[in-house]
Amino acid sequence: MQRTPLRYLLSPALEQEVGVHLKELEWKQMERVCAFPGIDGSEQRLYIPGGGVTKGLYTDSCSEGIRMAVLLIFCSEGDNIPDAFSLLNYLNDWLHLVDKPVSTEASSQWKIPVSWRLLFGSGIPPAIF
Repeated sequence: MQRTPLRYLLSPALEQEVGVHLKELEWKQMERVCAFPGIDGSEQRLYIPGGGVTKGLYTDSCSEGIRMAVLLIFCSEGDNIPDAFSLLNYLNDWLHLVDKPVSTEASSQWKIPVSWRLLFGSGIPPAIF
């Protein structure tokens, strides 16, 4: 992987509308991989590791002419809150949801969902020590 861990996919219906703009932002499109590595490198396929239903939704939207954008980030297991903010800032560069932050802390402009507070459970109670 080169440069940023952020990638995008656009259905053909949306590519016509915003493809040039995303290239101006210097976003990296999701790479295709060889369907048969080591045998024939000419046939390429879409591979989204850990993407769940993303590939199916994307493929169906392409065949049905539905406008769809997929934003992806490659991340490790564990605390992915910083990755979520990276993905959100990436989306904000495109859609201008909020003004650019004056703070250097990326998460300061976004409201963190309450459900994230106990994402990894509550802390160890001090009474057990």
